[in-house]
Amino acid sequence: MTINQPQVGQIIRDLRLALGLTQEQYAATLGVTYTTINRWENGRSKPSPLAMEKIEGMLEKMGAPGQDLLAKYLSN
Repeated sequence: MTINQPQVGQIIRDLRLALGLTQEQYAATLGVTYTTINRWENGRSKPSPLAMEKIEGMLEKMGAPGQDLLAKYLSN
């Protein structure tokens, strides 16, 4: 599974909002800092492969809403 790189920040933001979390809360669930989440969402940096695995795992645990969100951003 490959998420289009320019859209990584948007999928992270969409997932966080779907979970009802602030950037601080989402950062805590991923084991990163608030600043890291902010940089990801604004496209100033990208998540590590390990962080992407955690993000993809969160999408899978959401069931249908997570799959719909993931489908929106998957590379063709």
